[in-house]
Amino acid sequence: MNCILLPVENFSANTAKINDTVQVDHVNNILGAKVGDTLKIGQLGGNLGTAVIEDIAADSIQLYDVQLAITPPAKLDLTVVLALPRPKVLRRLIMDMTALGVRDIVLVNSYRTQKSYWQSPLLERLDEFVLEGLQQGVDTIAPRITLQKRFKPFVEDTLTSLVSNQAIVAHPYAEQSFSEFRQLDTTLELPNLVCIGAEGGWIDYEIALLAAHGCTPVHIGPRILRTEAAVNVMLGQWLL
Repeated sequence: MNCILLPVENFSANTAKINDTVQVDHVNNILGAKVGDTLKIGQLGGNLGTAVIEDIAADSIQLYDVQLAITPPAKLDLTVVLALPRPKVLRRLIMDMTALGVRDIVLVNSYRTQKSYWQSPLLERLDEFVLEGLQQGVDTIAPRITLQKRFKPFVEDTLTSLVSNQAIVAHPYAEQSFSEFRQLDTTLELPNLVCIGAEGGWIDYEIALLAAHGCTPVHIGPRILRTEAAVNVMLGQWLL
């Protein structure tokens, strides 16, 4: 983690307390910090800054001289609609998308999403994965995450309301590449919504329904990528 993020209730005047066991362990055993050292910290939902270690106990660390004057980086103007992947993949993707600054994440059902994925206990731990991503990306503002268990009603009733300019759907068999799509009108901003399938990708019916509701199918190269790789390659376009 590249900064320590703390909830509002852990702050008082110009002091703060770290009492999360993972964070305490990181400061003690990974950073090897000592009393008097300065840490990069942030307030969840607020600003970033620094604080000085005043005292280290077995289960907590007391901080003083808290300075929170740095505004967190701006979010990407982007909604990622992601077909719910395997639980272990989901953890990494939530962390990565959070670290990259995605503003909104929609986890949606798809034909190739196994029903058991929706019962995974990891879905109850999304806040934990978001925190890891925020601390990696040195950010304090969490993305908005929503769950959509019914694909067709989501696309027909909700999808278009999320699109402010353009929308695309990543599909390895699309005729048009993302680069070609961008070259059609370079005056337009990057799409503000991208749909990415889980393992195995979208089926033809899903591609057709997404296309009928304003999503242009595009590919990102001749290779078929794992979901994690596809997400990171695609989102890299918004970071250039």
